[in-house]
Amino acid sequence: MRGLRGKAFIVAGGATGIGAGTARRLGEEGALVAVADINTAGAEATAERVTGAGGRAIAVGFDLSDDKSVQELVTRTIAEFGTLDGLHNVGADLSPDNIGRDTNLLDTDPEVWRRTLDVNLLGYVRTVRAVLPHLLDKGAGSIVNTSSGGSLGNDPSHVAYNASKAAVNQLTRHIAVNWGNAGIRSNCVMPGLVMGETQERQNDQELQRAFIAAARTTRLGAPDDLASVVSFLLSDEAEWINGQTWYIGGASHLRQ
Repeated sequence: MRGLRGKAFIVAGGATGIGAGTARRLGEEGALVAVADINTAGAEATAERVTGAGGRAIAVGFDLSDDKSVQELVTRTIAEFGTLDGLHNVGADLSPDNIGRDTNLLDTDPEVWRRTLDVNLLGYVRTVRAVLPHLLDKGAGSIVNTSSGGSLGNDPSHVAYNASKAAVNQLTRHIAVNWGNAGIRSNCVMPGLVMGETQERQNDQELQRAFIAAARTTRLGAPDDLASVVSFLLSDEAEWINGQTWYIGGASHLRQ
């Protein structure tokens, strides 16, 4: 893809799944990648796969819910690569203790709401606030956030998670509206059911059957399906795309 080689990107949530797939794809395209995650061992494994394939990557342990940790991630990336050109936000709290207690409005504990919003929404606010000044100084940069098909409102459960992802859609548009004229592109991908490590481990057969029944496709999603789209949106190939939220999910939702 045009405009990825030699550029530096942070993948915030790159230990597994879509983030790991995106880090690998960016490395294949010649980009410099900071693989960041609270799962430091997973981030290191992803970075090793990137470098083992001939790319350049570093692993950085960080916490989306901690301001200092986020700032240190950005500082470390710039110190290592000498530049920063973009950000892929893909982290979320999918721990069983959190999303496993996220059901409906009446039954979901306020603590689940607080934790979900602090990581899934405010975590993205933290990373963008830390990255944006550097991109504005350069006069160019691309941000790709990760939302969810659940943000479209068809899921009767996971109320806090889906609300946080709907807010990410709006955050994405806010960035584009305010700083698009300064050279900043901000877009969002909304995955359908992607069989990353978490979904493989949970192996929810009922969920998988329901998704395939609703979709116009023959299979479930894979991390590489999203990685290719995210890499495109980060690249110069997508320089006239801004403020968009793209649903990538086998046409299980048909929308403009």
